Amino acid sequence: MINPLVVTSTRMKSGRADHISLKGLMFAAAVTAALFAGPVASVHAAASADNPAVVSPKETKAILARMADFLAKAKSFSVELRNSYDVYQNSGEKIEFNQMRKITMVRPDRIRIEAEDSGGDKNLFIYDGKVLSLSSPTKNVYAQTPKQGTIDDAIVYFVRDLGMKLPLAALLLTTAPSDLERRTQRLDYVEKTSIFGAPAHHLAGRTDSVDYQVWIADGDKPLPLRVVLTYRKEKGQPQYRAQFSDWNLAPQAQASMFEFTPPNGAHKIAFLAELPRKGQKAVKGSKPAKSGGAK
Repeated sequence: MINPLVVTSTRMKSGRADHISLKGLMFAAAVTAALFAGPVASVHAAASADNPAVVSPKETKAILARMADFLAKAKSFSVELRNSYDVYQNSGEKIEFNQMRKITMVRPDRIRIEAEDSGGDKNLFIYDGKVLSLSSPTKNVYAQTPKQGTIDDAIVYFVRDLGMKLPLAALLLTTAPSDLERRTQRLDYVEKTSIFGAPAHHLAGRTDSVDYQVWIADGDKPLPLRVVLTYRKEKGQPQYRAQFSDWNLAPQAQASMFEFTPPNGAHKIAFLAELPRKGQKAVKGSKPAKSGGAK
């Protein structure tokens, strides 16, 4: 049976709080948020019969750095993504699932991510500088946790402390330039090409566990246009693919976009990472939830 890593939750019973392992609720896929890992070892340039001009390792590295720096310094932006990802089945097959996402962020402390899976599930991630909210209207549940700080603080907390998955999270951080340089082990210039009718640089990189390809717009706005990640240490070497469109570096983002109001009748649940582990005492006044979560 095809399994797109659907996550289930317990229901409200006897006044007990629901909980969920939200790892698959919004970003279900064999995808890690840690896009890059490992120190820089070398940078290479590639050439072919169709692309005889070799771009130097220094310039190849600079192209990637310009993209990361441009994103890190952007005061605000919105972008739409068409994602696809492989899920390895017990039969040995790899099945592709799809997702549409829209990201709107205003630095230093507001971000909204809307997502809709190919199966129809809709999910929403909102951070307003004080509270991180994640909801699934189609499952009629939502979770919230307080987190004071910046977008960087929220994303790091979401991924590292809550154990959630957020594909391409590295590209949303202001630390992207240093992270890319520190963790990429090898980088090749593949070719100068055209994507979506725009001239672009096609680069291929390698980290300790992930091979990545990125197509970067040529010109004074070096935005990513397409990304492909291959998880070569995972069974079946699944891929994650993202195509970016409708970049807007000055979106009309009203404050209300980053205010979360639970839908009528929605059940509030807890992030699994926030629940007491076996042998630990629950926080005074709280009740432990039944076991459950990702299957």
